[in-house]
Amino acid sequence: QVQLVESGGGLVQPGGSLRLSCAASGSIVSIVAMGWHRQAPGKQRELVATTHNSDTYYADSVKGRFTISRDNAKNAMYLQMDSLKPDDTAIYYCNAQIQSTKFPPRVNDYWGQGTQVTVSS
Repeated sequence: QVQLVESGGGLVQPGGSLRLSCAASGSIVSIVAMGWHRQAPGKQRELVATTHNSDTYYADSVKGRFTISRDNAKNAMYLQMDSLKPDDTAIYYCNAQIQSTKFPPRVNDYWGQGTQVTVSS
């Protein structure tokens, strides 16, 4: 019933910027936490950033360059990516911990389909 859809990926030059969006829809009572993961060619998926309440986490590789944010009214999450590097090239996935029913409370993890980010000159 719950779906996550990413958007905003594309091709940019090194040093450029992109803003990724993740929109959640369906049976949503509340979104407990959200995060971004990425998987580069030939590499395993890695955690990029998460947000839970007012707390945020960033992988060392993106700290200072990426900013995660949420718009609770829109059930949306964003990842502002600045000073992009070729190593940032990957498919970026949205992940959310969502309460889908109020009574009884049910919380599950959901994933989007991914959006491609390519950093190349």
